[in-house]
Amino acid sequence: MHRAALARRTGCNLETIRYYEKIGMMPAPPRTEAGYRIYNSSHVERLSFILRARELGFSLDDIRGLLTLVDRGMQTCAEVKERTERHLADVREKIADLKRIERLLAETAAQCSGEEVPECPVLEALTSRM
Repeated sequence: MHRAALARRTGCNLETIRYYEKIGMMPAPPRTEAGYRIYNSSHVERLSFILRARELGFSLDDIRGLLTLVDRGMQTCAEVKERTERHLADVREKIADLKRIERLLAETAAQCSGEEVPECPVLEALTSRM
């Protein structure tokens, strides 16, 4: 299949596919004599893996590390689990940060009258943190 078909099949943007090829996460596909790239089911599988990992918040470096393990046939469940747990810890830390931000914003917004007056507790809170 051509790149456009790969994009349709995986729901991935054409430019994103080009980018993944450029940075070496997607293997270069074989070309026809006319120079057209021809993708196969292994490209679909790999791109789907990358896209799903991105949906789960893995960084490109994390994904590259996982793909390297798979490509070398050296993956172990223990190593993949360790990488996943490290990522999970990062996600939990981000969630805690977002909850803290949510609480602070809610408290600050609750102090705001929302009236057409120049004094604004939200702006004051932002200014006082500088």
